[in-house]
Formats: sequence, C-alpha cells, structure tokens
Amino acid sequence: MSDSLLADAGTRLQAAMKYVSISEDAIERLKYPKFSLSVSIPVRMDDGSLKIFQGYRVRYDDTRGPGKGGVRYHPNVSLDEVQSLAFWMTFKCAVLNLPFGGAKGGITLNPKTLSKLELERLSRGYIDAIADFIGPDVDILAPDVYTNAMVMGWMMDQYSIINRHISPGVVTGKPLAMGGSVGRDGATAMGAFFAIEAILPKFGLMPPQTTVAVQGFGKVGAVLAELLAKAGYKVVAVSDSQGGIYARKGLDIPSIRQYKAASQGIKAVYCEGSVCNIVEHEVVTNQELLALDVDILIPAALENQITEENANNIKAKYIFEVANGPIASGADRILEAKDIWVFPDILINAGGVTVSYFEWVQNRSGLYWTLEEVNQRLKQKMVTETEQIWSISQELAIPMRTAAYVHALNRLGEALNAKGTRDYYVNGRVS
Repeated sequence: MSDSLLADAGTRLQAAMKYVSISEDAIERLKYPKFSLSVSIPVRMDDGSLKIFQGYRVRYDDTRGPGKGGVRYHPNVSLDEVQSLAFWMTFKCAVLNLPFGGAKGGITLNPKTLSKLELERLSRGYIDAIADFIGPDVDILAPDVYTNAMVMGWMMDQYSIINRHISPGVVTGKPLAMGGSVGRDGATAMGAFFAIEAILPKFGLMPPQTTVAVQGFGKVGAVLAELLAKAGYKVVAVSDSQGGIYARKGLDIPSIRQYKAASQGIKAVYCEGSVCNIVEHEVVTNQELLALDVDILIPAALENQITEENANNIKAKYIFEVANGPIASGADRILEAKDIWVFPDILINAGGVTVSYFEWVQNRSGLYWTLEEVNQRLKQKMVTETEQIWSISQELAIPMRTAAYVHALNRLGEALNAKGTRDYYVNGRVS
C-alpha cells in the first residue's frame, strides 16, 4: 500500500491487527488490491469535438463474494483514491456481514460542465471500457458522488446491450422502473440514522437537548439532517461545497432543502408553500462548521476533512462519519486524546451498500419488497452490527473504529483461511 491515501487507510488496519488471531496469509492478501483497472473513455462532445476522460475500477478483495462499490464522477478522482475507497468497501461489507467484497470506480471530471447527453455518452463509454471486468456475480456497481439513479440506469442498459440479455443485477441504485429497490435513494442516510439512534442512548443523550452540525448537504447529508430534525434533534448548522449556515436556535431543514432544490444554494429559511423567508443565521465556512461547539458533528462530504492540522479545533464530543474517510489517520490520536468519540464510516455509512445488497437479492429472485420491509431489514442489520461493535469496543477498551476493523477482520480472516493457509499446508492432514 504505497500510495498516500491507501497507506493512510491501511494504518487503521494495523491498529486492529493486535486484537485478532488471523493468519499471515490473510494479512498478506489484504495488503494489496486484487485488480486495478485504468481506462481511457473517448466521448464525442455536443460541439463535435472528441474528449478523452480517465476512468478507473478497482476490486480490492472478493473472498466473501463479488466486488461491490460505487462509481463517482469528480475532478479529484484518481487511482489512489479509488483503491482506498475499494479498501474501505471490503471492510464495510464484512462489518455488515454482506456476501460481497470491496470495489470502487470513478471518472476524473467535473460533471457539472457536461450536458446530459454528454454524461450519457460518458457513462455508456465507461461500461464499454470495463464490461469484461464487471458482472452480477463478479463486480456490482452503484451510485456515489455526482452519480445517481439515471446514470446507473444508463450503465445497466449498456451492459445489457453488450451481453445481449437484461442484467439488472450488475448495477444497484437503478430507477425503480428498471429493477431498482424502494428505499435505496435514502439508504445511506437512513442507515446512519439507525446507528445514531442505537448509540446515543448509551451516553444519555436525548434528541431535544442534542445539537448537530452536518458538513455536506448533498443527497446523504441533507436527508440525514432532515431525519434527525424530524426525530427532535436540534440541527444548528449545515454546509455544502460553497459554505454553510449556523443558527444557534436550530434550522428548519425541510425549508432549507426546498430552497436549495430551487436555487442550488444554502440559506437559513422558513418556507410556507413556495414562499421562503430568510431567518436569522450566521454564514460559516466548512472549516468553521467543523469547529462549532455542538454535541454531534457529522462529516458527510469528502475525504480528509479533519486532519492533524485542524483536529485540535474540534469541539463536538461525538463524530459520526457519514462520508468515506473524512478523518485522516493522523487526526485519530488527537481526537482520542480529547475524549471525542468517533463512530467510523465503515459502520455508519453502510446503509447504502446494505440496501444495494437488498436490491441485488430482489433482482435475482424477481420478488420485490415494500419500503417498510426494506427499512425494517436495514434497521435490523445496522442495529445488530452497531451493538456487536460496541460490545467489542467495551470488552477490549478500544476505539469504535478499531473495534469495527476487528469485527471485519475476524470475518475476512475466516473466509481467507477457508481457502487454505500456510499452517494447513505445512501441518494439516487430509481427512
């Protein structure tokens, strides 16, 4: 794991190793991704010009099942980032006991600069380039940053065209009309909400007295902010890539979501029907939001938002990682020294991949569940694994992040050992 982000991700693995009994073979296998693919995607632009985009797909490990992971469109996408995200997905799937390995994909671009027709050509071109590398039993795609159900629909359709048969199971997060699952759009936020609700009573925190700041008011952070507000929590700050707002008395999240949908901006407003009035608030930067004096901080944007440089500024006592890798490993020690509880991404944001698994199961069976059934199954999964990781944390007196990796390593170790290890081949006998 020589690349910077992947090496940083690997330090969390090292911290957990001392608490598990796992074979040297398993450790060696988990050091490196199984496959890393880089592709060039030619796209004919609307003005007639040809532009080449760089794309990636990484399958980190598939010991427990086919690879599973999203595809993101973002200017900062790189092979290093995609490998790191695939590494996290490997452990996330093991934490939730899903029959998947970890994978991830992405294309380096600013999707806001492309027309819808150009985005469709790009999405179909990506599948043309990686079609031999994916499949319902090999590697399954899903939405991520700046991709959505429409993009997933294009990708599934293109894969089906290439293979000359309908293959809904190759992609999750699809439109409902193409075999998508109800509940998938809000699954990451819903799963995080269930985990938060399971954890906070252990600290005696009750919703009306609990303040929350959410960094990242996108398709996950905005939904989670609204779920928390409806449950009675006082959401006092939210932000997007342009900055944020803070109101000590609390924000009306549904109104802010309505305003952002209409204007693509964030302002503290209260809406009645289509009429929105601005209410008293402070404008804050993303860094200022992270340093607010709140009970709960929810980073729901991108990686490495809390680092060694700003970790000492954090005042929240509880951090729930809804983004992937929002805290750099170097900040872990600082936050721990400040007695700040960090609840890790590989547990907290696992609702998305869990409902993706539900969608995959429904595609394979041809039987589809109601929203109530999906949310009930999601809650059971999230609460069960949250409680198990909490028990490991308490029993071993280790941080929740380390406990989550211990939990995942035990499951991954069993699967890797089942294929045979050095001890088996040197000392074992055929029975």
